[in-house]
Amino acid sequence: QVQLVESGGGLVQAGVSLRLSCVASGRPFSSYIVGWFRQAPGKEREFVAAISSRGGSTYYADSVKGRFTISRDNAKNTVYLQMNSLVPEDTAVYYCATKNGFSSLTATRGYDYWGQGTQVTVSS
Repeated sequence: QVQLVESGGGLVQAGVSLRLSCVASGRPFSSYIVGWFRQAPGKEREFVAAISSRGGSTYYADSVKGRFTISRDNAKNTVYLQMNSLVPEDTAVYYCATKNGFSSLTATRGYDYWGQGTQVTVSS
């Protein structure tokens, strides 16, 4: 079992930055790929970014590429999502999740453990 807790969300104006954190407890965190997803009201949960177990490889959705950066500190059992130049379309609940293996990185079904989410609201 892995328990994940997200934090760092909030209400911000367009153009500013936020950094989300995902803290893990339970089984060794460093063996998992970690992904960030988001879900806006009335929409399906969508892939945002993912990072390999040791942080050497990262993957991004086209909508956030160049604005968001995913990173991890395995010594702190934490994965971060640095979000810059936020726009109203980034408004959503953001979730982190863990998985084994690189297949289906962008699909929710490939992830085993999920956090409860943190709300990000970007006003125009």
